[in-house]
Amino acid sequence: MKLRKMMRAAVAAALVGAVVFGIAGCGDSGKGESKAKENPKELTMYMGVVEQSAKVIAADFEKDTGIHVNFVRMSGGETLSRIRAEKDNPQASVWYGGSADSFIMAKKEGLLEAYKSPNAEKIKPEFKDPDGYWTGIYQGYLGFICDGRYFEENHLQLPESWDDLLKPEFKGQIVMGNPGSASTGYVIVSATVQRLGEENGMKYLSLLNKQVKQYTKAGAAPARSAALGEAAIGITYLHNGIRLMKEGNTNVKLSLPKEGTAYELGAVAILKGAPQEEAAKKFVDWCLTKKAQEIGQHNNSYQFLTNPDANPPEEAMPFKDAKLINYDFQWSGDNRARLLEEWNAAVKQ
Repeated sequence: MKLRKMMRAAVAAALVGAVVFGIAGCGDSGKGESKAKENPKELTMYMGVVEQSAKVIAADFEKDTGIHVNFVRMSGGETLSRIRAEKDNPQASVWYGGSADSFIMAKKEGLLEAYKSPNAEKIKPEFKDPDGYWTGIYQGYLGFICDGRYFEENHLQLPESWDDLLKPEFKGQIVMGNPGSASTGYVIVSATVQRLGEENGMKYLSLLNKQVKQYTKAGAAPARSAALGEAAIGITYLHNGIRLMKEGNTNVKLSLPKEGTAYELGAVAILKGAPQEEAAKKFVDWCLTKKAQEIGQHNNSYQFLTNPDANPPEEAMPFKDAKLINYDFQWSGDNRARLLEEWNAAVKQ
């Protein structure tokens, strides 16, 4: 009996020890998780800016915060498709760059997480989502990137309007982004409909389709095609042409449509279910600062900026007074799927 009592006491003591150890272990784990949230070490992002700029942004963010960035560079349409596919198991935490139209569609589909950064307070209301689902970081004006050699050799004037693109001499000489994969291509579709109305807009896009040599996967690619002489005209953002001129492509000429043009509003957002949410918030805070927004102009990105304290690139200043249409990003995002279906039907006629 005495031995049995001693054994029971020993077992009880062991169980108590195990429980105490377990509680202590849970306490340490909680502190560890809290510490990891306060001091995240890694962040995975989808980036829509040019590769060189993306690399520098990632490196500078790590330098300032100690958080290492892994990124995949994709166009806006590709990113939206990837996020949709991964919605039940997100593989990235931040979407940076690409037109707000796609971000609005992502918000509508429940793919983004709301976050109102304190650094977003000074940014104009029209450059951010009122509920904090995305915030604008730059503006890029849509225009024509031209191969000056083609125009000199054929004694032609640079296109100065959207209607000029329909001239016979430009048949098979135009390249633009595919609206389904490139947010730039979709902005062209949406802007045309907003400018001309739905019926006339689709008629115009059908006529333009007969002039188009190629629809590219990425929105910046048409500028490169013009620089290489693969086409006379690339329809894309002017900053893509400025970059090529800075790289020494002396044949590149830029033109804006006189009746008005649209612009992209490049944005940043946190993805729904972001596996690295704290790091994502730190990045959003950081990328809205004056210092971060001015990085691009030193690394092949020449857009106008949304932070009023940030200095825009000098190379873009000749176009600061461009005539802009009243481009409705909310309408554009809300109607993206429907307009893409209509565009597909129009170009197949």
